Amino acid sequence: MSQAEDPSRLQRKHTSGEVTVEDVRQLMGASTPHFALQLRNRIAALIADLPDGHPARVEGEREIARLQELGVQGETRGEGPAEGERPLPSLELATPGDAA
Repeated sequence: MSQAEDPSRLQRKHTSGEVTVEDVRQLMGASTPHFALQLRNRIAALIADLPDGHPARVEGEREIARLQELGVQGETRGEGPAEGERPLPSLELATPGDAA
């Protein structure tokens, strides 16, 4: 479902070839690291047939670069245990007897 597209946007693109900057911005929305790469793919598909220099293509390419960065480096998972705290065991290595 993550690659699903708005049917009206697809219909307009296929019938008239029209893609607008607003179409790209609607896909950008409130992008998060979790969905960044799926949104990147949807924008890439939306602008694929547009000529170089088309305003929607320029906006889309700029957004693709931002989403790539966000998807790869945008999520932080903390800085490790604070001084005096024991680190939590890895979920992969933990066994039922490890709980303390």
